[in-house]
Amino acid sequence: MKARITVLPGDGIGPEVTGEAVKVLEHVGQVFGHEFEFKEALLGGCAIDATGTALPDETVAACRAADAVLLGAVGGPKWDDPTAKVRPEQGLLGIRKALGLFANLRPVKLFPELLHASTLRPETLAGVDVLVVRELTGGVYFGPREEAGEDGSRAYDTMLYTRPEIERVVRLAAKAAQGRRGQLTSVDKANVLASSRLWRRVATEVVESEFPDVRLEHILVDAAAMHLIRQPSRFDVIVTGNLFGDILTDEASMLAGSMGMLPSASLGEDVNSVGLPRGLYEPIHGSAPDIAGQGVANPLAAILSAAMLLRHSLGLEQEAKTVEEAVSAVLSDGYRTADIARSGERTVGTEEMGTAVRERIR
Repeated sequence: MKARITVLPGDGIGPEVTGEAVKVLEHVGQVFGHEFEFKEALLGGCAIDATGTALPDETVAACRAADAVLLGAVGGPKWDDPTAKVRPEQGLLGIRKALGLFANLRPVKLFPELLHASTLRPETLAGVDVLVVRELTGGVYFGPREEAGEDGSRAYDTMLYTRPEIERVVRLAAKAAQGRRGQLTSVDKANVLASSRLWRRVATEVVESEFPDVRLEHILVDAAAMHLIRQPSRFDVIVTGNLFGDILTDEASMLAGSMGMLPSASLGEDVNSVGLPRGLYEPIHGSAPDIAGQGVANPLAAILSAAMLLRHSLGLEQEAKTVEEAVSAVLSDGYRTADIARSGERTVGTEEMGTAVRERIR
C-alpha cells in the first residue's frame, strides 16, 4: 500500500512524540511492505510565530491532500493569553472544521501493568474497556456567541445542535458498539437543556430504527461523571456532545493514571484515496511545555494514535494490532517513562521507549 500522511508536530513535546510515532510507522511499512510518505506542516503556536496564524492555508491544503493526519499537541505559555486574537487552539478547532471531523474517538483500555498509576483501586479498574465518542464540530464551542456591554460585563455562548449533527455521531457510535459489547450510553443534560432533549430524542430514534441489536441507555452528564469513577467497567461505548465529551474524556483518561498512554482519532465523512475516512490522530495529552526538549516525554499515546491511524484510515488491522501488541510487550518487559513509573523504578526516555516498541514489531 502507498499512503500519504501529513504530520503536524505542533508545540512543546509534540515534535518529540510524533517523531517516535513516525519512526514506528516507517518501521511498520518496512516490515509489512507498505510505502508511507510523510509531509510536515505547521499548526498552533509554532504556526503563529512563523506565519501569524494558527492554521496556515498551506497546512489545510496538506491535510486535505493526505490519507491521514498525525498531530502532536498545540499551545504553551508563550501563547497562553485567552484574550489574544490569535491563539494556538484556534488552529486545532480550525483543522477539525476544515476536514469535517465530526467525531472524536477516545478508547480507554487499561494495561494491567499500569493499574498502580491510577488513583483508583485496582479492583475498581478491573475490566475497564471504554470507547468515548465525542461530537466535535457542533455544540457550545461553535454556536452563536457574544461578549457585550460597554465594559464587557455580559457574554453568552449557545449550545446549538441540529438533527443531522446528532444523527451522524450517534450512528458512528452505534456501529462501534456493534463491534464491541453492544452497549451504547448516550450522555446529555435533558432535564435542563433543550438541546439535550433534542439529542436524547434523536439518539433514541437512530438506535431503535437502525441498530436494534444495540442496547441504548440515557444518562445525565453529572451521573456519568460519578459512574466513571465509581464503576467505570459498566460502560462500553459512550456518545455525547462537544462540551460534555471534552470534560468526560479527560476524566476517563485518569482511569489509566496518565494522559501519556491514551490515543484518539477524529473522523469525518470525507474519504481518502483508500476509500476510508481521512482522520486526524493525536495523543490526548497537551504540549507539556515543562518537560519539552528534555527527551523524557511518554511517546506511547502518540504511537497508539498511529495504530488507530493504521486501522481507521488505512484499513490495516493486522498492522494496527501489531503496534498495540508491541506497546503491551514493552510495558510487560518493564519499560517505563517517568509519568507511569513507580517510585524507585528505572525510567527510560522518549527515544528509548520508541526504539523498544519498534524492536518488537515483526
